[in-house]
Amino acid sequence: MKILTIESSCDETAAAVVDEDRNVLGSSLASQIDVHQLYGGVVPEIASRSHMEAILPVVSEALEEAKIGLEDLSAIAVVNEPGLAGSLLVGLSAAKALCVAANKPLIAINHLQAHVYACRVAFDEDPFPCIGLIVSGGHSSLYRCNGPIDFESLGTTIDDAAGEAFDKVAAMLGLPYPGGPSIQKAAEKGNPKAYKFPRPMLNDHDRMQFSFSGLKTAVRYQLAGTGRVDFSECHISEQERADIAASFQEAVCDCLVGKATQALRKYGMKTLCVGGGVAANRRFREKALEASEKYRFKLFIAPPKLCTDNAVMGAIAIERYKAGLFSDLDLDVSPGLVRDK
Repeated sequence: MKILTIESSCDETAAAVVDEDRNVLGSSLASQIDVHQLYGGVVPEIASRSHMEAILPVVSEALEEAKIGLEDLSAIAVVNEPGLAGSLLVGLSAAKALCVAANKPLIAINHLQAHVYACRVAFDEDPFPCIGLIVSGGHSSLYRCNGPIDFESLGTTIDDAAGEAFDKVAAMLGLPYPGGPSIQKAAEKGNPKAYKFPRPMLNDHDRMQFSFSGLKTAVRYQLAGTGRVDFSECHISEQERADIAASFQEAVCDCLVGKATQALRKYGMKTLCVGGGVAANRRFREKALEASEKYRFKLFIAPPKLCTDNAVMGAIAIERYKAGLFSDLDLDVSPGLVRDK
């Protein structure tokens, strides 16, 4: 079995070829970070146009590295949910065209489930059943994963995602996009206990949800003062910037790790699988490991290169292929993510 996987849910154009043993035969990725840095965040229209330019070269490069042609594939898989509508449509349209050209079946991939499955690929060990935590620019979600393709949503963010909060706080601090790596670097010289930022919803043990807008606002008030809208003339020292970055990062990590630990206890699970761009954060990984040792659960965090959006995690298509879960060519994208009430 050889499957071509395509990822274009946000601002990374990626393709990979994987076999039934989750070996990566070929992989290619085109990043748009340099393009979106000019705007301090992802611009959907620019993202979709960039995908159009990159999609076929990226697919060709993955196939070339795998030393196979379209005729050698068993199926073609593509992310169709969730994500940016225009970006998803580029990947889905390309996948459909390749399926028609090569007479291959189409497999739909859920981007969030694929992030959890990255742990299965990275460690070559079956982590299911488990609690799945996805932390990225657009998502902060908890799942009960009864199997590799059996996911039950437990809760998500009721406002900003963790990665989005990182980007916005970085902008407030005058740090470059993307915010996660910038804040992590600034925090290295800061004191995580310098400022007592809130840990929203951490004490609500009944709801498996996140909230980061209030934390983001607390940082803004710390910089500009309560009630002020404009803080463009706010001046802080490098040490203050480092301390705020470290304190903010600590609060986010406490919320993410704390909620995941609550979910493990509530649903009687012994394994936590983590994926998504924020999972590459060094402090988050440290705190997750500390929690796993304290509460004695098994922890799987995808390596940094598989935390950010990529097509290798699309190997979840292997599970769908084995289960006979193929899609018709009238498959559509599903951009949105329904937030829990």
